[in-house]
Amino acid sequence: MDRVSVAEAARRLGVSQDAVYKRIKRGTIPWEKGAEDKTYVWIEEEDVSTDSPNSSTDRSYDSSTDPSTDPLVDELRDRIGFLERQLEHEQRAHGELRRLLAGALERIPELEASAEPREAPVTASEETDKGTAPPEQQETSQRRSWWRAFFGLE
Repeated sequence: MDRVSVAEAARRLGVSQDAVYKRIKRGTIPWEKGAEDKTYVWIEEEDVSTDSPNSSTDRSYDSSTDPSTDPLVDELRDRIGFLERQLEHEQRAHGELRRLLAGALERIPELEASAEPREAPVTASEETDKGTAPPEQQETSQRRSWWRAFFGLE
């Protein structure tokens, strides 16, 4: 193992100095404080990257730092899966509501036509007797207000 500065360790490992400090913070790389509070890192020859410092492919790393085994990563994956399922459910519900609304909008002209009151045909006796309503109309007006009779309002 070689004791090197953080800058030298970053150069040898092919990562940034921030990445080395993160490894120190996580405790995945051995380190110590030297004179004048300078941080030194212990690295092994097998940890040293043979790639150029700017290349980010095929880096060797300690299996203890594998993010796929981290329980927090698993929890985040579970939450993302839950949110994706919830989004899919909401999209299906939204599509169903849009379909129902489109169906209702198509029926509006049909409903407006049926809501218009129909006029009764005019007979000759109604034209001559304009002062009083014929008995048929009196009966229909009494039938329409059945709830008034029920509650004692008529």
